[in-house]
Amino acid sequence: MRRYCGKINENMVGENITICGWVNSSRNHGGLIFIDLRDYTGIIQIVVNPLNLKAFSNANKVRNEYVIKITGILSIRPKGTINTTKLTGKIEVLANNIEILNISKTPPFQIDEHINVNEDIRLKYRYIDLRRSEMINRFYLRSKILNNIREFLENEGFLNIETPILTRATHEGARDYLIPSRTHCGEFFALPQSPQIFKQLLMISGFDRYYQFAKCFRDEDLRADRQPEFTQIDIEASFIEEKDIMLISEKMISKLFFELINIQLPIFKTIKYSEAIYRYGSDKPDMRIPLELIDITDIIKKVKLQVLREPAYLKDGRVATIIVNGGAKFSRKEIDEYTRFVCSYGAKGLAWIKINNISAPYNEGLQSPIIKFIENIIEELIVRTNAKNGDIIFFCADKKCIVNASMGALRIKLGKDLNLYTSNWSPIWVINFPMFERDDNGKLVSYNHPFTAPICNNIEELRFNPIDKFSRSYDLVINGIELGGGSIRIHDKYLQQAIFEIIGFSKLDYYENFGFFLEALQYGAPPHGGIALGLDRLLMLITGTSSIRDVIAFPKTQKASCLLTKAPNKVSDLQIKELNIKRR
Repeated sequence: MRRYCGKINENMVGENITICGWVNSSRNHGGLIFIDLRDYTGIIQIVVNPLNLKAFSNANKVRNEYVIKITGILSIRPKGTINTTKLTGKIEVLANNIEILNISKTPPFQIDEHINVNEDIRLKYRYIDLRRSEMINRFYLRSKILNNIREFLENEGFLNIETPILTRATHEGARDYLIPSRTHCGEFFALPQSPQIFKQLLMISGFDRYYQFAKCFRDEDLRADRQPEFTQIDIEASFIEEKDIMLISEKMISKLFFELINIQLPIFKTIKYSEAIYRYGSDKPDMRIPLELIDITDIIKKVKLQVLREPAYLKDGRVATIIVNGGAKFSRKEIDEYTRFVCSYGAKGLAWIKINNISAPYNEGLQSPIIKFIENIIEELIVRTNAKNGDIIFFCADKKCIVNASMGALRIKLGKDLNLYTSNWSPIWVINFPMFERDDNGKLVSYNHPFTAPICNNIEELRFNPIDKFSRSYDLVINGIELGGGSIRIHDKYLQQAIFEIIGFSKLDYYENFGFFLEALQYGAPPHGGIALGLDRLLMLITGTSSIRDVIAFPKTQKASCLLTKAPNKVSDLQIKELNIKRR
């Protein structure tokens, strides 16, 4: 019976065993040949004696990444040759027979987790990259996470139900991946951005508690934490409130962290969206960083410098500061780098004041290129910010969205650059997101998706002032990474219709797109809600990697292409003709 390299142990010493794998390395030490044999469980050393002519001859032929089969006696290594850094470092296999199952070209890069290789090369030869122990460990962990979550949800009474991959185009925010239908001329399927409507239909069907590891597809611009296809842990339940879904999620994530990586997560705190934006400039704040945005819009209205004062008078303007303890030591070069950083988020610049000596006259104790323009507010500014000697005050004036984005990002960068983290882990719920926002054309659109329930007393109240309404929504954020979010759903047909109308759908539009769903809501739809957590982001967070591509077996590039299979690719004219479409 075949044994696995990493699972062989000292209790098997003396046994005649068979193992298969890849040659990790081979060394000819004159009289003996040593081969490190690797499979996905680990590495074990093989020793080949020249007295065994056939085995020795084959051992001389092997090269790195050859696939071989070894039969031999498991033995304890001689004194002085034990490798304490490996689990199998005390044992070795004395080979009786070596069979070369397949040869290998020289790999495009060394199978070594410490080798830095261009990511494009890693993705082109992903099957080689996946042989690295670092990658193997990540996918071991991924499998364990799936099993841990499945066990938890099954014990909580959730039923695993699969929903369709071929569906209709939706209005969930991102572009759909469309698939032309061969049998329905001129019509298209869409790959699901999420199982949103189907899981709500399951609640209407009476299944009560559903979960799925759902494949989702979004044709959107990519970043390090996004892929065109991804997996989400999808959960939905009936007759629940926000606190119920949040508690289930907390229990599930806490259990997973404790059992798989021995981490006891702290208490999950809660913050409203408006407070998160005001204090941290972000709806996914990293709570390990103690820095906060301090609003000084009212103070800046009094300054002479127009570039600062003007945004303070705008209806959607804001001026906010960040105080960095000890930041007065920053060089001009460092300050210029932070200025360029915030400008990449749309800011026009980054003002600053160094507090060298707070008790000296401002023109002696403070340092800033704009000091003479803000002299009338210096005292008030220092009181508001509670600045001390040795601090630096960074501030930005612009539209609220630009100030929040740029200063929120600066807060994260300062936290990382200066290692300001006060803890290793900090989970937080962000709740009560806006129900609607305006797009670039001023049109109302759903902040999350149009199936989210609003916080309001009735439909008339919602219609009267929709932009000021909040939703019954919640996002789970850990260490500044949004793991996912959810909401209580709309279960009333007339409220759902009102939401569609507020975001500009005509009656014809929403019946054309969602008529089947509106009809379903008339047949005893229970109150329900749920959450979707990104499995890939969760694994990225746990493993500490900076890219989601490192935890997906065969990911796409940032241009949504596969370097391994060269997808997407052109198809034949016959296939195009069968689909009743034309190239343009």
